[in-house]
Amino acid sequence: MATVVLGSSLYGTALLTTSTILPQMQGALSATQDEIAWVMTFNILATAVVTPMTGWLVSRFGTRRVVVYSIGLFTLATLLCGMAQSLEMLVLWRILQGGAGAPIVPLSQSILFDTFPRRQHTMVMSVFGMAVAVAPAFGPVIGGYLAAMHSWRWSFYMLVPIGVCATIGMSWTLPPDNSLTKVRFDWTGFIALATALAAVQLVLARGVRLDWFDSMEIVIECLIAGLAFYIFLVHSLSAREPFLNLKLLTDRNYAIGLALVTIYGMLNFTPMVLLPPLLQQQAGFPDMLVGQVIGCRGVGMLVGFMTAGFMSRIDPRLSMAFGFGLQTAAGMWMLTFDLNVTMEVLVINSAIQGFAVGIVWVPITAVAFGTLDAKHYAEASAVFHLLRNIGSSFFISLSIAEIVRTSGANYSRMTEMITPYNRALTTPGMTGAWNFDTVPGLARVAKEILRQAMMIGYLNAFTMYTATSALAVVFALMARSRRT
Repeated sequence: MATVVLGSSLYGTALLTTSTILPQMQGALSATQDEIAWVMTFNILATAVVTPMTGWLVSRFGTRRVVVYSIGLFTLATLLCGMAQSLEMLVLWRILQGGAGAPIVPLSQSILFDTFPRRQHTMVMSVFGMAVAVAPAFGPVIGGYLAAMHSWRWSFYMLVPIGVCATIGMSWTLPPDNSLTKVRFDWTGFIALATALAAVQLVLARGVRLDWFDSMEIVIECLIAGLAFYIFLVHSLSAREPFLNLKLLTDRNYAIGLALVTIYGMLNFTPMVLLPPLLQQQAGFPDMLVGQVIGCRGVGMLVGFMTAGFMSRIDPRLSMAFGFGLQTAAGMWMLTFDLNVTMEVLVINSAIQGFAVGIVWVPITAVAFGTLDAKHYAEASAVFHLLRNIGSSFFISLSIAEIVRTSGANYSRMTEMITPYNRALTTPGMTGAWNFDTVPGLARVAKEILRQAMMIGYLNAFTMYTATSALAVVFALMARSRRT
């Protein structure tokens, strides 16, 4: 139990800690805001692509070997992330880190189920869930402190000793695998889907800087994505054993569950990517306080998961509507933020978001799998987790693109007002301490206009977050009760 919890906590801790240090990495690597977001989005996408391969990897190499090598490779990739000297190398190692960490959590649960007797499964999963939720709460706080005292690299280095201990502990404690049963893997469907997702992610990540379809690169990537997705659909509908069984979508609750888990992924990680740059670069918060804000989200998730256990007797549709309603309320609260927002407001809002995330996870799972035949659980679970990660990756890119687009547009509009012919600027009571007669004075005005333009962009992204949360409430109420 100790070694499994230690290993499975690594991925969540690394994800939240990385979001805390995004602003410092952006400055150190001379990256733009949309470019530094690749550190998060491509990591999540790699996890999404590799997760469905877990079953085949286990059948080919065995559970013990896959887990030990996954944690070992994850630890090595984490070390290389800390040593990266360029944005391209950092993104490459983050892709490796995401792919290596993908099998850890699903296999950790499988190991615990196989190790402990059935009568202890509820207790074991409760301990496992709470332990895995606690680590991400402390990771951002410690990572933010190390980043402020030393550099962002130490936020990665601090995870390396934990990964080494988990790797050694797993190799010593896990029992050897029994005889392996080879499972056929649909490489055609897998490669087609992975190519389509990677191409779409590149379009979303680079489109706003390349002016979308005015760029030949974006056009080519869209054509590749369309062709790969067409091959995936045709192959999935005609193959005897496809990579993902699309016929499962005929189950209404499962289809609604997939829509909900996609939205869950969209809402889960996006604030953790948007808030640190806003707080550190525009509002002037130090890295330690940013880490505390992200850490409070982890505390809220822990409380939410604990509360979800007591709400298991309630209709899951009501639980989901309540959780997504809380996220909608938190999003509407974020729409009132400005550059003078206080630490207390940020902490409470972040905790509410985390609490809502913890509340909705269990009922989403109950609705999605409640009406499916047990023989489909494995492949249905693969699609379920795939869409959760895809939702996170794509929505982060869309939010960053909206921030970059609207920030540039509003900066251009507001700078048009800084002119000698604007009578308002000739009135001392209107201009206050601003000075328009010198170059340093104009530079200070330009900096303030940029801050306000960026804030408008963030508010637009928060509007997307709020609207998506409200849409999830509608989907939650569309599900059918188990009794029907």
